[in-house]
Amino acid sequence: MLERWTRAVVRVRIAVLACWLVVLGVGVYASAELPGLLSNSFNVPGTDSARAQVLLTRGFGERTDGTFTVVFPVAHPSDKAVESRTRERLALAARAVPGGRAGELRQGPGLLYGDVTTRLDLQHAKRYTTTVRRALGPGALVTGQPAIQHDLDPILAQDLRRGEAIALPIALVVLLVVFGFSLAVAIPFLFAACTITGTLAAVYLLAHAFPVVSYVTNLVELIGLGLAIDYSLLIVYRFREELVRGDSTDEAVVRTMDTAGRAVVFSGLAVAIGLAVLLFVPVPFIRSMGVGGVLVPLASIAAALTLQPALLSLFGRRVGRRRERPVDLHGGFWARHARSIMGRPVAYLAVGTVVLLGLAAPALFLHLTPGSFSGIPSFPESMRGYALLRDRVGAGAVMPTEIVVDGARPSRAAVARLADALFHDPEVLIVASGTRSPYVSGSGRYARVIVAGRHEYGARRTQSLVHRIRSTLIPAARFPAGVRVVVGGAPAQGVDFLARSYGVLPWLVLAVLVLTYLVLLRAFRSLLLPLKAVILNLLSVAAACGILVVVFQWGRGFGQIDGWVPIVLFATLFGISMDYEVFMVTRIRESWDHVHDNTRAVAHGLERTGRIITAAALIMVAAFSGFVVGRVAGLQELGLGLALAILLDATLIRMILVPSLMAVLGRWNWWLPARKQ
Repeated sequence: MLERWTRAVVRVRIAVLACWLVVLGVGVYASAELPGLLSNSFNVPGTDSARAQVLLTRGFGERTDGTFTVVFPVAHPSDKAVESRTRERLALAARAVPGGRAGELRQGPGLLYGDVTTRLDLQHAKRYTTTVRRALGPGALVTGQPAIQHDLDPILAQDLRRGEAIALPIALVVLLVVFGFSLAVAIPFLFAACTITGTLAAVYLLAHAFPVVSYVTNLVELIGLGLAIDYSLLIVYRFREELVRGDSTDEAVVRTMDTAGRAVVFSGLAVAIGLAVLLFVPVPFIRSMGVGGVLVPLASIAAALTLQPALLSLFGRRVGRRRERPVDLHGGFWARHARSIMGRPVAYLAVGTVVLLGLAAPALFLHLTPGSFSGIPSFPESMRGYALLRDRVGAGAVMPTEIVVDGARPSRAAVARLADALFHDPEVLIVASGTRSPYVSGSGRYARVIVAGRHEYGARRTQSLVHRIRSTLIPAARFPAGVRVVVGGAPAQGVDFLARSYGVLPWLVLAVLVLTYLVLLRAFRSLLLPLKAVILNLLSVAAACGILVVVFQWGRGFGQIDGWVPIVLFATLFGISMDYEVFMVTRIRESWDHVHDNTRAVAHGLERTGRIITAAALIMVAAFSGFVVGRVAGLQELGLGLALAILLDATLIRMILVPSLMAVLGRWNWWLPARKQ
């Protein structure tokens, strides 16, 4: 099947290249327009906080994620003339936004602050940040979710360019070491450019219909860079080997795609399955990252089956030949390494397992946050406004908790009891409620209580406050039967985000393990090797989480890890780690099919793939390092976890644990019961 497909692609290679050139052009345009469609919203449909959002919009004509907070640093905040002029400026800013309304003006030490509320969602509200700032003029700081998102977009774009400035030169150096100065070096970069832009074009189309997180561009470009170059590297490397046989170029392309190309397809499917877990997490934030993540390997598979053979056929022997080196079970480094492991497999297996478990142990102390302002650079105006409010009023003043009561007329006494209980809670900084607008809707049906905590919206104490309000304070207020009370705002969204994400995660992980096992069962034609791969990759993910706890939670004093990071880390790492498993074990399987000698098969597989896996891992680490040099903590956490985990995977797991396990299993590696006729 693959052989016939490759021959067909080679025959129409010019048309294939022309199609990918169109994809490249469309993708470049889409990538430039995409940031305006993205936003980091933690809204979780079907939860208490989502219902509160609906009631706030229905009863009060506003959304919490579309609310700007304006901070006015003033010398005398209690001066009536100053207060009057400031209120006028706030009203002027509100008129600059469609449906905008000026909220109450509040005092703090050396400042006045108030909200500009809107009915706009985060994606649309952020576009009016510059308009609000122009309407206010100098001397005011605009913050709140829309302004923070607006200021975050260029930071993410700059960080992406910084990451690429590190990843691309390292990838070039690695390719030059592997291929030397030849046209072979150009093919992986052409391959990566087409797959990344093709993926971004697809994300651009989807972003018009679904909410897509701002991080998805960085995720697609940096993960796509590493994945695409790795896939192309493997295929070109094998193509140079096939050229040694002396057959025609097209025949070498066909043999390459039937071996290395097939491995890339299975590897890409494994990566896609790993990332597909994100699509089934019932949280739009994570699901949108899953869309970008899944599209990357799928685009790479499509390019591997079409663009790659077309490029190989076009470049032909100009990519150079790889000098054939016979496998030496006694002399070569990888062969000697394999022989050493085969001599003492249990010792190698025990030491490697202990090291891996030791690295994974800190993951038991993992603490999660839905988000944190401490992970965002402090220089944008929105963050300077937030810092001023945090230091002089309280961190919870920017994104408070909103308690909405549906059925306010018969429950005023209960609302008062709730407000009084909140006032005495040690975590509560400000409680705002009343019997008129903006605390009671025009119809009188809805009432709300605004609660500003002492800590920011994602802090552990703020999460505890939300749980306490829901489980203790609201029931203790004794609302009449039939009255619905829901808790919303950013703190409640964060709590619901974590609960919903991790509530379904165990079942989704189990599904990924089963599907991955079945894909590898087909690739390896063995029952035990896929099981080994799944177990080792789980340990690799646990080790990555353990490293994150040590570096960010303990070392840098963040105290918590962004809640989306372990989920995306699992999905990405589990899939990408399968790359090296497929690359190596399929090569060992080829040797086993020829010699039926386990020692020789493992030695041959290590000798043939050790160098290329090391090169591929270096490229992948370089790509993930692009996240680490950025300035957003969540992406730094993801990048460091992926980079170190890939290093572990290419060294400890592939060089020690995999061959030692295969030595222990012996002929059982290849056990697959025959089908009954």
